[in-house]
Amino acid sequence: MLRRGSQDRAARFRAGRELRRRLRRSAQAAWGAPADRPDPVELLARGDRNRIPELLPIRYGRMLASPFGFLRGAARIMARDLAGLPVTGLNVQLVGDAHLANFGLFATPERDRVFDANDFDETTEGPWEWDLKRLGTSLVLVGRQNEFPAWVGREAVETAVRAYRSRVRAYARMAYLDVWYAHLDLAEASREVGRKAVRFLEAGLPRARERTSFHAFPKLATVRGHRARIRDAPPLIRHYASGASEAIVRNAFARYRAMLPVERQRLFDRYTLADVAQKVVGVGSVGTRCAIGLFLGDDDLLEPLFLQVKEADPSAYEPFLGLSPFANHAERVVVGQRLVQEASDIFLGWATAGGHDFYVRQLRDMKFASDVSTLGPSQLLGEAELCGAALARAHARTGDPAEIAGYLGGGTSMDAAVARFAERYAAQTEADHAAFVRAVRGGRLPAVTLPARRGR
Repeated sequence: MLRRGSQDRAARFRAGRELRRRLRRSAQAAWGAPADRPDPVELLARGDRNRIPELLPIRYGRMLASPFGFLRGAARIMARDLAGLPVTGLNVQLVGDAHLANFGLFATPERDRVFDANDFDETTEGPWEWDLKRLGTSLVLVGRQNEFPAWVGREAVETAVRAYRSRVRAYARMAYLDVWYAHLDLAEASREVGRKAVRFLEAGLPRARERTSFHAFPKLATVRGHRARIRDAPPLIRHYASGASEAIVRNAFARYRAMLPVERQRLFDRYTLADVAQKVVGVGSVGTRCAIGLFLGDDDLLEPLFLQVKEADPSAYEPFLGLSPFANHAERVVVGQRLVQEASDIFLGWATAGGHDFYVRQLRDMKFASDVSTLGPSQLLGEAELCGAALARAHARTGDPAEIAGYLGGGTSMDAAVARFAERYAAQTEADHAAFVRAVRGGRLPAVTLPARRGR
């Protein structure tokens, strides 16, 4: 994994500053599609060949909705584009899919609410710039989707990078343990990055408190006699038609137990698996093998536990950064999440079954993320600030904040450069989305549009 040299922090800060000679910060704004850039639609379709065919129309329908929706499902395309750009060579554990919708409120094991990244399917070790540029592009696209003036999206990116730069600089002066213990709960965020940045999230706290297995049970399950079963809601939730597919999921849950720490095994053993069903989630994950399991505790229906099992494929960045050092991709996801997140789900773990890698987590654990389509300009700026701060903490935990801070400096050069890149790459994403729309309308790709979901 990542190693630091024996130089002191001041020397590493100077080393980071010297990197500007090789890669000017203004050069981070560069984007122009190369002449040999692959057809994005063909690249997308080729990457989806191993997904469940009957679910691809749902995936493409969600990507059809907007350029931001397309960005969410096109991590492979952006990874290829980022790989062609110059970088400082300073690596961190990437969040990987660091777009706006993958940040939100989460509960720690102590039930405190913190702001952090959520989705780690693409996590791997790589250039810190890539997370920042994917976040920035998503901010511009959400601003355009919500019909804000162009300056709002640009300012949102600059706000995120400024928060990132400020926090990385602070972490560079802190002891390693203090960096590891640092977190962004709502009270802390109010002091650290401003009240504006958290006001809109506070309204979501009551909803976050109700996003638990107990509250989900009436919506996701039915009871007949003394038997509880997951409620079918096709095409998004349905029981398996194939006994072999269901057996793979049940086997994954059985094998997952052995990967848990002993104390979590004791807790897990108090529950009994009552039912499993396929469940479609997200945008980028649609078409992979995803399911939920309903577990019941001693008091039967009073203690439901929903666990989600998700297939882990190779990271979109793997072709450009090298093979994962882990035995399987689910382990890569779980270890990456534990490295990056302040406090991960106590049931987070992994297993292999039926030739597939799966990771497991609670379906709902007081998680709440804003519906980005409802954000106003000030709310977008506030969330951008929190996302930048959260990325800084993640990168400082797994990389060298002194070297990154040295490169970034105290001025606004990097803020402006990432904002210019984000605007340029947002335009590229809009062009790719338009090509994708033409492919769907021309019958090249299947798509089905379902009613919009509320929240996550």
